[in-house]
Amino acid sequence: MDTMTLWHISGWGFAALACAALLVGFSKTAVSGANTVSLAIFAAVLPARASTGVLLPILIVGDVLAVLTYRRHAHWPTLWRLFPAVAAGVVVGTVFLLWADDGIVRTSIGAILLLMAGVTVWRRRTAEADEEPDSVATRSGRVKARSYGVLGGFTTMVANAGGPVMSMYLLSAGFRKLGFLGTSAFFFLIVNVSKVPFSAGLGLIDGRSLFLDAALALFVVPGALFGKWAVNRINQRLFEQLVIAATIVGGLQLLLR
Repeated sequence: MDTMTLWHISGWGFAALACAALLVGFSKTAVSGANTVSLAIFAAVLPARASTGVLLPILIVGDVLAVLTYRRHAHWPTLWRLFPAVAAGVVVGTVFLLWADDGIVRTSIGAILLLMAGVTVWRRRTAEADEEPDSVATRSGRVKARSYGVLGGFTTMVANAGGPVMSMYLLSAGFRKLGFLGTSAFFFLIVNVSKVPFSAGLGLIDGRSLFLDAALALFVVPGALFGKWAVNRINQRLFEQLVIAATIVGGLQLLLR
């Protein structure tokens, strides 16, 4: 990591990172997937690879706040179905990071996000969503969980961009708003914590990056509190539209950067 860059951030640069941290908190408790904007901001202010190491602890802080807020609404059968596939995706993503440059990473993830958004919109227009997220018990549900799990693990490892992929899976599985937020909260807390040794081994996390994280973590809390307030005022249809829109914006940002 180019850690010297972390000591030479301008005032405007730090303000941009603080706004991105605020958005992380909001996305974790309100509109999952919106933190793809945060990803873009971090990558614009910091070196691309270094930005993923700085952002990861910020995401974990947001995950902890989300778990504390929505812990009663998690759907554990779905989580147990996803974890093995996600683990495989994280390993593939780690290997991918060893040789891929920033351009390949951005293009690959941007294309995946747009594809997932398109598939989800198409599925929701041609079939009614399940009333309960029990499709993981069927053969097609298991295949879908594994496919999205590998993609989610891959994208979250290479660019902390797994949120939109998993958002598309949870929407396609028929999750309602609170179940969606509770399940994704536990999912990303466990996955992001498991990524720390890999990121540290790749040199993406060190003492200087953690020092910057300590300052930025303070901005995650008000974002999470605002998200908790806002989610109760967003109806289910608008919630789904915002999640899909955030995914599309994130995918376009990665492709056009």
